[in-house]
Amino acid sequence: MSYKFFPHTDDDIRSMLSTCGERSLEDLYKDIPNELVLHRDYDIPEALSEIELRKCFDQLGAMNTSLACFIGAGCYDHYSPSVIDSILSRSEFLTSYTPYQAEISQGTLQYIFEYQSMMTELTGMEVSNASMYDGCTATAEAMMMAVANAKKRNKVLVSETINPIVLRVVDTYAKFHGIEVERIAAKDGVTCRADFEAKIAKGDVAGVIVAAPNFYGIVEDYTGWADLCHDNKALFIMNCNASSLGVLKTPAEWGADIAVGDGQSLGIPMNFGGPFVGYLCTSKKLIRKMPGRIVGATKDMDGKRTFVLTLQAREQHIRREKATSNICSNQSLMALYVTIYMALMGKQGLREVNEMSYSNAHYLADKLLETGKFEMAYPGKPFLHEFAVKVKGDIDALQQGMLDKAQAQFGLKLDGDTLLLCATETLSKEEIDNAVKVCNSLL
Repeated sequence: MSYKFFPHTDDDIRSMLSTCGERSLEDLYKDIPNELVLHRDYDIPEALSEIELRKCFDQLGAMNTSLACFIGAGCYDHYSPSVIDSILSRSEFLTSYTPYQAEISQGTLQYIFEYQSMMTELTGMEVSNASMYDGCTATAEAMMMAVANAKKRNKVLVSETINPIVLRVVDTYAKFHGIEVERIAAKDGVTCRADFEAKIAKGDVAGVIVAAPNFYGIVEDYTGWADLCHDNKALFIMNCNASSLGVLKTPAEWGADIAVGDGQSLGIPMNFGGPFVGYLCTSKKLIRKMPGRIVGATKDMDGKRTFVLTLQAREQHIRREKATSNICSNQSLMALYVTIYMALMGKQGLREVNEMSYSNAHYLADKLLETGKFEMAYPGKPFLHEFAVKVKGDIDALQQGMLDKAQAQFGLKLDGDTLLLCATETLSKEEIDNAVKVCNSLL
């Protein structure tokens, strides 16, 4: 018999069964209920040639419907330059190995170094790790950094205007690390300053976490927040949309101690919800509390520029209970992706992306208000590319109608009458006009 793989021999099987104390392979599965056992051959198609396989996938792809995206809420439809995939797949970058042996990992180490350099410039912070699973876990790790830094205080204040998904991950981390999480109330779509001042004044807070822009798309004013945190010996942590930092005030300019968030907005395709890439940037004084790794540049014995792992704070190298963090993967493939994106876009390109998104979002908001069937949920509040509206009608019927008649994913329903909408540079004025026209006909 010919095999497409190397099977176990009969002697192998007999030896393993003997070790297990069983007489047959069937005996290994005797505890599985019979109704759960598949009593037929697998329904697997025959092998295809390359040309047949390509045609098969083309046919499957043709079944998809391309939708205009008016939804954000933490995952954003930004354009990804086609050259990224070509550079990404170069052999000096794309590898399944982690960079523990510097002499054979120069490509990997270099792009991690470049990623760190770009993220510190984007956030204004002094150091960056490389990198986290996503913005949620990065925020949770920042919370743990604040508690580790405070030593005897284990309470963290978190604004209610942060993305609910991030809040849930933070709560999960906190539960299993004995950290107390207390919410700072939201008022009119922004974090309540009075509630923050009252809670920080108690003096038992290790850190404060806020969002910029917040979940409702609003750009909040955090003037004086960092000073108040520092006066009470707490760290100020900002969860920021990475792309928006191309035009908005940086965490460093707000006085933040730690900047975290998701880098997905830096060109990573949405791709059914992942993969994402979390970033974490901080000040030099907190570098020993930071999870992940840092790559540094140096010179070899011949005086040539080279790259090495400078700092690692992971459980692989020290006892688990002594580790700064037990998070394992640094998602460096996605770090490479956003590094290439930022290198291609540059400062001006990133600014233009945000200017176009701003223009589209405000155009969409103005056109919806003109119909008389929408009103701003938080009027007068500044927003960049995302905003919440009150809908005078059935939101569920509206979203389904937009899907059917306009081939559009039209926002995220927040409650009975509130819709969170987003418009990035990928939308044209014609698509926005068509969406508004269909909306008007449905309500």
